[in-house]
Amino acid sequence: MPDSKDQIPNLGEAATLYLGKLSIKDREASHAEVYKFARWYGWEIPFSRLAGPAVAGYTEQMNVTDIDYEKKIGILRSFFAHARKTGWSQTNLATHLKAKKGKIAAVVGKRDVIEAAELTQHRYDELATELENLKKRSRELVADIQRAAADKDFRENAPLDAAKEERGHIEGRIKEIEQTLKSANIMQEKKEPARKSGIGDSIIVCDLASGEECRYIIVDPREVNAAKGKISIASPLGKALLGRGDGETVEITVPAGKLRYQIKHIER
Repeated sequence: MPDSKDQIPNLGEAATLYLGKLSIKDREASHAEVYKFARWYGWEIPFSRLAGPAVAGYTEQMNVTDIDYEKKIGILRSFFAHARKTGWSQTNLATHLKAKKGKIAAVVGKRDVIEAAELTQHRYDELATELENLKKRSRELVADIQRAAADKDFRENAPLDAAKEERGHIEGRIKEIEQTLKSANIMQEKKEPARKSGIGDSIIVCDLASGEECRYIIVDPREVNAAKGKISIASPLGKALLGRGDGETVEITVPAGKLRYQIKHIER
């Protein structure tokens, strides 16, 4: 696994390398959020291809009422600061992680309110399959942990540590999927031709500055996948494209200036 300025790792490898350098306590506190970001952005994407605006978009799908919201932002800032120091990134991407304002403390001690996730049937089925596979893998890891624990020399018991870390990561993902599926609203398939864009629609747009065409799919924040062009309804671009029709032009403001897109076609 690469760990030098000459060999830039992909995002998944970078996450693992970073976590491996932390103390056991810090690693246990950080691994869930660092791996969650890696899954969201794209595990196999080279770290050098991470873009500031896209990183900033991650905070758009985070729940500001989460009592650990500020802590999670801090974990990712530390990850990106390390990446800059190591040479994986030419800029400190941590500067793009800006916490949203909200009354975080108000939810402490109260029952969590789970917002419904608007999912396509295809995505719901994908998550259900992933959940089944993760539960199976978790059971396998329990057996691995029991076998590794039989070795009484805990000082250099790498298999035990690795199994525990992987299971902790998997259990966090299991809880995340279970919560999403429990609160999910399945969107009905739209048969009629698209007139105005909505959640689940595939929108082909043209960048008026470069002439490049891109395809985006507007989805619930919990279905975001930057590598597949799935953008959050809460993101600046998602908000701009929602409720628009063929031929319309939208404009959004980004750190580098303003971007203008023309909607070429909407598919359902």
